[in-house]
Amino acid sequence: MTDPIRLDKRVSELMRCSRAQAQQYIDGGWVSIDGVVCEQPGTSVTSGQVTVAEDAQLNAIEPATIVWHKPAGFDATQSAGAITAANRSATDDSGVRLLQRHLHGLTALMPIDSDASGLVVLSQDGRIWRRLTEDYAAIEQEFVIEISGDPVPYGIARLCNGLQYQGRSLPPCKVSWQNEVRLRFAIKDVRPGQLRHMCEAVGLGVVWMRRIRVGRIPLGKLPVGEWRHLPAGARF
Repeated sequence: MTDPIRLDKRVSELMRCSRAQAQQYIDGGWVSIDGVVCEQPGTSVTSGQVTVAEDAQLNAIEPATIVWHKPAGFDATQSAGAITAANRSATDDSGVRLLQRHLHGLTALMPIDSDASGLVVLSQDGRIWRRLTEDYAAIEQEFVIEISGDPVPYGIARLCNGLQYQGRSLPPCKVSWQNEVRLRFAIKDVRPGQLRHMCEAVGLGVVWMRRIRVGRIPLGKLPVGEWRHLPAGARF
């Protein structure tokens, strides 16, 4: 093959299929040029060897939803660029084949303070975006916070019900001791800076905080800085 030819046309010839089906094979990451996967149907091919994986399928490509263990000090709204093939977790058992298109257009959902670490959800899926945006106030989040100092009398009770932040009375939440220096919060409708303010309002300093759950989705044992896919159909 010497004259340039579009990759989708070459795949159409190899698979004896329509150009639209050829593009599906390419979009799905099933096509390689000289052993390197190419996901661009319009790529010009001259002398390279084009191959299609033996187990290639014409399934539609589902939009990706990713759970990332954000390190402290990282702005979650700028987190899409931190998701790469290199930091995909070995604990990812979703079975989702990683495609380059899965790493583009990811939107970080459910805000978390930059000085906090923990679970961040990024998604290309409009259904997930609507769920975590429109129903944000109704979805419970769970945090572990390491504190310093001793609470004022009835401080834990006040954390659960009775504080204000930015001019509004905070709704009840569940707060309990995980150990002598860590509190566990199960809370809804968290605003930026709210958890630190709550702790300081009852005499406690915040050493660090980590979000460990959003709705039904736990952080689990995902290492700091790594990410995993959520299978299609996962419910928050």
